[in-house]
Parts: sequence; C-alpha cells; structure tokens
Amino acid sequence: MSKLKCESKAQMIEDYKSWRAAMAAIVATLFAGMSGPAVAEEASSADGWRFNATAYAWFTSVSGNVTARGQTFGVNAGFFDIINNSSSIAAFNGYFEANKGPVGFYADLVWSNLGFPKSAARYRNPLPGLDVNGVVNAQLGYTMTIVEVGGIYEVSRWSHSPGSFTAADALLGFRYWNNSVAASLDAVMTADLYNLGFERSRDIAVAKSGNLEWVDPVVGFRVRHQFTPSQTAFLRGDIGGFGLGSLFSWQAVAAYAYSWQFEGYKLAATLGYRALATSYTTGAGIETRGVDLVLHGPLIGFSVKF
Repeated sequence: MSKLKCESKAQMIEDYKSWRAAMAAIVATLFAGMSGPAVAEEASSADGWRFNATAYAWFTSVSGNVTARGQTFGVNAGFFDIINNSSSIAAFNGYFEANKGPVGFYADLVWSNLGFPKSAARYRNPLPGLDVNGVVNAQLGYTMTIVEVGGIYEVSRWSHSPGSFTAADALLGFRYWNNSVAASLDAVMTADLYNLGFERSRDIAVAKSGNLEWVDPVVGFRVRHQFTPSQTAFLRGDIGGFGLGSLFSWQAVAAYAYSWQFEGYKLAATLGYRALATSYTTGAGIETRGVDLVLHGPLIGFSVKF
C-alpha cells in the first residue's frame, strides 16, 4: 500500500507540472497575441506619413536696388517704414511639409505688396544732361510672389536621450519668383521722359518694370534639434540661381517652436528670423529691368502637425 501511495503521489506531482507548463504556454500565447498587434501598430505609425502645415507672417525689411525701364533706384527701408506705405502689414508665408521615414517634400509660399516712402528710395542714375529740379527721392511699390517646392532627405540623426535628438537634412528644389516694381518721381525734369523710360502722369514721372519672372534651382541644408517632445529648433541655409534663373540667390532661416500635444495632432507656435536675397537682371538699355535685394526680418507662425 505504501508503494502505491508513493507512486500515486509522484504521478500527481507530474500531472501538476504538466498542467502548469500547459497553462504557462497558453498565457504566453495569449500575451503574444495581444502584444503583437500593438508592436506592429507602433512600428507602422513610426513608418507612416507625418505632416506639418504652417501659416507665417514675415515682417520684412528691404535693402538693395531695383531697376525699372532702365532706371535704378536704391532702397533701404525697415519694417516700420514699409507698413505705413503698404497694403499688407507683413509678407504672408504658408509652409507645408510631408515626411515618410527619411524622405519628404515641402512647399513654401510668400506673397507681399510692399510700399516704400520717399525717404527710403532714392533715384540712383540720373543721366548726363538730365536736369532734375528738387529732391530726387522716389516712391516705390514692390509686389512679390515666391513659390518654392522641393524634396528633403534626412542624411543623419543622433539620439541624445529619450525624446531628444539632432538630425541633418539635405534639400533640393526650385524657387519661382514673380515680381513687379513701380517707381514714381515727383521732381520736375526738363528732359524727354519717354526716351528715358518714364511715363508722364501729371507732374509725376513713372517707371514700371512689368512682371519679372524666373525660376531658380535651389540646394540647401537643414539642422533640426529636438530638446524635448514639445521644444524644437532648426537652422536652414540654401543657395540658388547659378545664372540659370537669377545670377545668384541665398537664404538663411533660424526658428524655435513650442508645441502642445493633443489626441492625434500637435499645435505649435514658432518664432524665428529669415533672410532671403536675390540678384536678377534682364534686358538692355531702356529695357533693363531687375532686382538686387535682401529681404530680412522676424517671423511668427502657427502650425498643425499630424
């Protein structure tokens, strides 16, 4: 009897071990079935599309030269000089970027209608024999539309801590310019205004450039740094033109953004500074038209990221 009891007890222990192993296998299978989709979903989210739509106001100051109908005018106007003579307080910038993995594309739009006071624009090239009576200041109107599209590739990324990283991006794109300049002089000139490229409007001489349109190829580089998931900053620089559109153009942007996380999206406020320059001339003699300008100033924007 004692031997039978021992064998029965040993069998019960073996059955218990087998039952425990089976239950552990079932639990592991259920857990794997529950956690597997979550892991896959997280990986899918990381590899999915990311979008950033931003509306900016760019408070522009301008310096350089503009040429209309062979006549060149020097410009040096700060933002407060311009807003008193402009139909738009700031240049409006709409930016959109989409990324998937290291690859992305972007589009940028700037439109502005700027006016320059007489104290900020001066006639630069009175011709020999041209008799100008009075102060030779000019009043300028400058309308610009700039559209840029391009591709982005993240060439490197360095992780510093959870939620913090630095990334470097290469950019390649095209920037389309559409500009027009209208300059007027209120000085009385004893000269043949038509042969000088001016039109007579009462006692005012007016020179208009018409539309100046060209497309610049653009190559650039951007460095992004995320301090925390809610704080980021970036530096961007690019050059373009190369004589294929304008003679040469360049751009530099620095910005800082703070974002607030909501369910499925983020809202962000951005502060920064932007400088954009171009040098473009077309025509000869009286038909010479062009711009050689640096536009620069602070910007403020609001973004939706999803």
